[in-house]
Amino acid sequence: MRLGVLGTGMVGRTLAARWAELGHEVTVGTRNPASQLARSDRAEAFSAWLAEHPGVRLATFADAAASAEIVVNATAGGSSLDALALAGAEHLGGKILIDVANALDPSRGMPPSLLVDSHESLAERIQRAFPDARVVKTLNTLTAALMVDPGRLADGDHTVFVSGDDADAKAEVTRLLTELGHRDVVDLGDISTARGPELYLVLWLRLWGALGTAVLNVRVVR
Repeated sequence: MRLGVLGTGMVGRTLAARWAELGHEVTVGTRNPASQLARSDRAEAFSAWLAEHPGVRLATFADAAASAEIVVNATAGGSSLDALALAGAEHLGGKILIDVANALDPSRGMPPSLLVDSHESLAERIQRAFPDARVVKTLNTLTAALMVDPGRLADGDHTVFVSGDDADAKAEVTRLLTELGHRDVVDLGDISTARGPELYLVLWLRLWGALGTAVLNVRVVR
C-alpha cells in the first residue's frame, strides 16, 4: 500500500519506518524537502535518518499526499490544518486520512495545554476543512514507540481507539493497526467521538509526569 506520512518529527519518522519495514511504499511529506535535509538542529538530522531508511522517500506535502492511497497526519496539531492545506484538498478527496495529531499548546508552560475543548476536536476541524477526505482519528493516545510496537508494554494487552464517519475507512485503519500489533481496537463512533481521545491527553501528560515514562497506556476492561 502507498502511504503518505505528513510530518518529519518523531511520530512521523517512527510510523514511516515501521510501515516501510512491513512492506508498504512510504513517502514522508514536509514543507520544503531541501530545507528539511539541510537542518541539523535536531538530535538526529533528518538526512541521517533518511539514509538509514532507504525504503522511505521524502517529498513535499502535496507530492506525498498525491502519490498516496492513505494519508497520515503526523504534523504538530497546531499546524495540521496549514500542512493539510499545503497537501491540497484535491489530493485528499476520497482518501482515508489518518489523524494521529494532538493540538498541544506549550505557550503557557509545561505540561502543554490543549488547543481544543469538549465542544470540538482537531479531527472534526480537519473533517470540516476537508469534507471529501475520510478522516479517522487514532493512535494519538500513545507515544510513538507504542504506536508501532504495542507488545513492548503488557504484551500488547492494551487499548487503542478509532473515530470517524466512514465505516469502511475505520475498518481499513483497524486492519493497519492490527498489522502493527494492536489487538484491542475500540470503535468509538463518528468523528465527534474523537473529542474523548484528544482530551485524554490532559490525563496522559499528568501520568507521564507522575510515572516518569511515556511508555504507558490504558486497557478497557469489559
